[in-house]
Amino acid sequence: MYELFMFTDRRSAPAFWLGSLFVVVGVLLHLPMFLMARSMHYRLAGMPMGAGMLWGMAFIVGGAAAAAYGLQPKKASIGAAAAHERIAAPEDAPLTPWHWAAGAALAVALIVDIMKVSSLGFVIPGMRVEYGISAAEVALLPLSALTGATLGSFVWGALADLYGRRATILLAAVMFIGTSICGAMPSFRWNLFMCFLMGASAGGLLPVAYALLAEIMPTRHRGWSLIVVGSVGALGGYLAASGFSALLQPQFGWRIMWFLNLPSGLILIAVSPLIPESARFLVHIGRPEEARATLARFGSVIVSESEDWDEEARLDHSHLPPVDRRFAGTTIALTLAALSWGFVNFGLLLWLPGELIAEGHNMGVAATIIARSSFIAIPVVAIAAVLYARWSTKGSLLVMTGMTALGLLTVVMRQNGVAAVSDPVIAVTLLIVGSTGVISILLPYTAESYPLRIRGRATGWVAGCSKGGGLICQGLSALALIPAIGASAIAIVVPTVLSLGLIVACCTETRGRDLRELESPRAMPT
Repeated sequence: MYELFMFTDRRSAPAFWLGSLFVVVGVLLHLPMFLMARSMHYRLAGMPMGAGMLWGMAFIVGGAAAAAYGLQPKKASIGAAAAHERIAAPEDAPLTPWHWAAGAALAVALIVDIMKVSSLGFVIPGMRVEYGISAAEVALLPLSALTGATLGSFVWGALADLYGRRATILLAAVMFIGTSICGAMPSFRWNLFMCFLMGASAGGLLPVAYALLAEIMPTRHRGWSLIVVGSVGALGGYLAASGFSALLQPQFGWRIMWFLNLPSGLILIAVSPLIPESARFLVHIGRPEEARATLARFGSVIVSESEDWDEEARLDHSHLPPVDRRFAGTTIALTLAALSWGFVNFGLLLWLPGELIAEGHNMGVAATIIARSSFIAIPVVAIAAVLYARWSTKGSLLVMTGMTALGLLTVVMRQNGVAAVSDPVIAVTLLIVGSTGVISILLPYTAESYPLRIRGRATGWVAGCSKGGGLICQGLSALALIPAIGASAIAIVVPTVLSLGLIVACCTETRGRDLRELESPRAMPT
């Protein structure tokens, strides 16, 4: 356990811990401003920023830079020590307590990630009242957060291939703590900026966690564990956001939801010893001894490598291009699937209540229709996990994407007066069930479809595209350019159906597949 705290494979453990301390101190320097406003129910709008807050910002920036420096990997002779070695496990290993502990710790990371996105809906009403802004202005907040989360997915995915999986999660946690000061910002513009940084820091946890989990889990347990950990993270994040909002907002106001970044980020750092660095990454940076120590906890070993794998073992992953042309078809297929999901989840499903009200349903009826459809979708995650782990990974993604496409076509038919689908519950249920299934499968499947050296950036790319679809839709909302619901469904069904065809043609079955196959220079999607 000692080396997990001392980061023996990193440039400077003291720099990381000292930098983290500086970030925490910087956040604490903002708390007096917040506490002094207790008599005004913690309203800070229009108040000047004191010297303590300015010093706090400086501490946070300096601390984050020191932590980033300390987490840089010690680069030995990359590939030289590992030229004739490969990882014989975790593909061949049984589940150990370390597997369970790592899965639980990564679930905590995903809960933190989802909780922040979910908190937006709970802080916007109070923020709008305090700052006295219009609905159009406050719509810029989720747009800013989603922009940050989209870019964060791309950036953190790439960093995971350069810094390592665990180090990237730790750095994201440190920066996430720093964004707690969003709760003390006296103006809405400052909130927009800090909310962008918050989204950028948290947005990368999801793809990196999936990439790491795919690398540490044995083959026969990889499929269901990816789905279950992701589902626990999503459900836990929504529950945490709603629970803390109900418990704390009545007493402390909306700002307390941002200050929760401090304890949640610290919890993530506290459980980080349970999160291993990818042994494959350690081998790639020429640190096989640390890789052996990591593998020993998971009942695994490093064994002699065959001639076929020597070329890949010698590659310096840090200088490789972000896209491997061997996987271009897979990347295009998953990119379209991700964008389509974002269009449905952050666009069509958000616009449907307004459409139902425009048809003559009152808000209560519209909410009931969506709630009933969401209730039907609850067991979808369990069904998706079973299909993914026991039947087919590629087939499961096709089924859920096809169901989404069917839901979109149902919306189009309903808008054109087809009596058989006049009940809105049919279309809404198909869309919610399909989109829930897609997102529970898409990132796990992506993490299993790429080799180590580009797995982080590939998973980050697909995660970013899923948010990018939402970013486009939120941009249309902010500009008051929301298209008619039927036209929206027609526009979204095109990339959805196209992604179906490309998944069939270009993607591979990953169920039971040894991830070592992807490390061969001749590995191709099959």
